[in-house]
Amino acid sequence: MTDKSATDFELRDLTDIADDLRSGRLTSGDLAEWAIANHDAHGEKLHAYKAWETERFLAEASVADAAFAANIDLGPLQGIPVSVKDLFGVRGYQTFAGSPKPLPPEWEAEGPVVQALRRQLAVVSGKTHTVQFAFGSIGTNPHWGTPHNPWCADEHRAPGGSSAGAGVSLWEGSALVALGTDTAGSVRMPASMTGTVGIKTTKGRWSTDGISPLSTTLDTPGTLTRSVADAALAFSVIDPEASQDPASFLATVERASMADFRLGICRDFFEDCDPGIAEGVHEALRELEAAGATLVDIAVPGIDEAIQIFRTGGLSAPEFSSFISDVLPGFLEDIDPMVGGRFEKMKAMTVGEYLGRLRRLEALTRMAHGAIAGVDAIVGPTVPITPPRIADVAEPSPYMQASLMIGRNTTTTNLLVMCANTLPVALDASGMPVGLHIMCAGGEDVRAMAISRAAEKVLGRARDRLGVPPLGI
Repeated sequence: MTDKSATDFELRDLTDIADDLRSGRLTSGDLAEWAIANHDAHGEKLHAYKAWETERFLAEASVADAAFAANIDLGPLQGIPVSVKDLFGVRGYQTFAGSPKPLPPEWEAEGPVVQALRRQLAVVSGKTHTVQFAFGSIGTNPHWGTPHNPWCADEHRAPGGSSAGAGVSLWEGSALVALGTDTAGSVRMPASMTGTVGIKTTKGRWSTDGISPLSTTLDTPGTLTRSVADAALAFSVIDPEASQDPASFLATVERASMADFRLGICRDFFEDCDPGIAEGVHEALRELEAAGATLVDIAVPGIDEAIQIFRTGGLSAPEFSSFISDVLPGFLEDIDPMVGGRFEKMKAMTVGEYLGRLRRLEALTRMAHGAIAGVDAIVGPTVPITPPRIADVAEPSPYMQASLMIGRNTTTTNLLVMCANTLPVALDASGMPVGLHIMCAGGEDVRAMAISRAAEKVLGRARDRLGVPPLGI
């Protein structure tokens, strides 16, 4: 280790770690060895990774260090360990997409999101578990096993899906940034359920090339991080617009104050929450109001109808059915029973029904965006229920009930073409994390990040506000 004072990585923001890499107080090899030691200590229990290759990890770290030694600085994520959901193509790794066999080699090609990290010599720690083909919000996988939510030591609770291993890898201490995808909340649900920060970008802002699809209409790449400050730094690297002038983007985010923002409290999102969830979010909002935020009640037309469309398959069910039937038909025989049980219903949707849903969602989107024009964001709990015990969702009926409730609040963001972030603000009555959901109109990703960062400066980072989970570092 280059400098013993630089070893408390779990306590430090990415910006500080990046500064130490450039000053020589720290090496990427140091970071990799720290992450590997954490994985050796916690990996068997937490089960975050589908693919973990220690030698590849160390080799990529050595490349980053060689560049530093040659005075080559490619950006703030150079040498930083990043875990990648096993839907993304990554050079040197097969892509399984949660299936028992690998997808054809063309799905190993890297798309623009991974390429943005590669250009800065970020280090891939490994590929994290996903629900098969990303079709599920709980995080279970019958083929490879389900990651363990680090906030519950005695019972196996859900980590959230479909980016099931992403948030877990952060608390394991084997990655400092995690890549995920979000179709109905698949970044934000695991982020909320594991006490991390999740970023859902506006559809089309980040390319989905190089990612196994679930819904071509709704899929969006995103990140999970340990703090909003870290999320902003990763955004400045990956986002095609922010990366053109990252310093300006980061300055905009950092100077934001809660007094700058008017937040709409949408009561629909607070209904039927498990004990401690609504209460935890309300307490956080009171703190933000005391710090200068303006809070108003707001009604968003179309939310109930969008939720009903989600409960009957949304757009992802027919789009996934078409994709797997046409492109990967050989994978149907090994489909997760919790997905396969819905497959006949997916295939039964007619073209007319599908197009009708598209038209109706376009109308609902216009209505919703009009209703929220007077506020900077709408807010509420990210996930309305506590992460369920895996044993309690082993059968189809309780599985579907829990899955639909977990995604109830987040899916509206996707269906109504919005962007959203979640940050941890409380522990519920079961001692599990609670997320504050910050939703902005489509295209307002910078505003969403600024509000989230301003909120974090008031509420504190996850580690400060929630403490450390019993199975995390």
